[in-house]
Amino acid sequence: MSGPDVPALVDIGANLAHDSFAADLDAVLERAASAGVSEIVVTGSAQDSNADALALARRYPGRLYATAGLHPHHAGDWNAAIAAQLREHATLPEVVALGECGLDYFRNYSPRDAQRRAFAAQLDIAAQTGRPLFLHQRDAHGDFVAMLREYRAQLGAVVVHCFTDTQTALEDYLALDCHIGITGWICDERRGAHLLDAVRIIPDDRLMLETDAPYLLPRTAPKAPSRRNEPAYLPWVTRAVAQARGTDEHRIAALTSRTARRFFGIGPGSVHQNP
Repeated sequence: MSGPDVPALVDIGANLAHDSFAADLDAVLERAASAGVSEIVVTGSAQDSNADALALARRYPGRLYATAGLHPHHAGDWNAAIAAQLREHATLPEVVALGECGLDYFRNYSPRDAQRRAFAAQLDIAAQTGRPLFLHQRDAHGDFVAMLREYRAQLGAVVVHCFTDTQTALEDYLALDCHIGITGWICDERRGAHLLDAVRIIPDDRLMLETDAPYLLPRTAPKAPSRRNEPAYLPWVTRAVAQARGTDEHRIAALTSRTARRFFGIGPGSVHQNP
């Protein structure tokens, strides 16, 4: 869907610090640009990936931006050094949100009590710094929404990234003035069919798109030999969302990118603009 008349897309969540991108990142970014993806937010999810995401944002100013957080999978690693890193990164212009953080009871790679402690600590940092939050939740809605509700009045902008849950959960997040990130999960007729209805209730000014690359390759996209997802496949997410909402891809591209640029404070005229 790229071309001179198509609004540029923003991918709000791509794990470009992942090892699978180490050998060909320049080619990945070229393909993204050819597909109409002009800006990408690189997800930080642990101490090392936070540093790597920042380095990428500095290497590609105006194209890549970074987040910094501790994913619930790594919650058992929470310590003073990580807290200090997040506080430092929250002051940097290349870092546009805190997270990925939250709760994940599907995998339980970290004990649930450790997940809740790490999440609460990051909610505290976000409340103190006023930075936007990039959140993860899977099979933990009850505890997640309770904690978020407790902090919400102290927080700035919040996005529940990679939303795959029920419409009831979505309604809870919208009631808390959260933004919602939609991935290629919506392109999966086996697991994501429920999103075709749910995505219709997301207000235009709170809907954003993401690939979550290298994960969640859209099933409707051309089959990549490695099965690795990348930002160039974001147009397939755009198309699925447009079809579900009964509108055209150009409109979805325009409104989601406008919302993303406002949410993260990126793009022309922002403090993060490429010098």
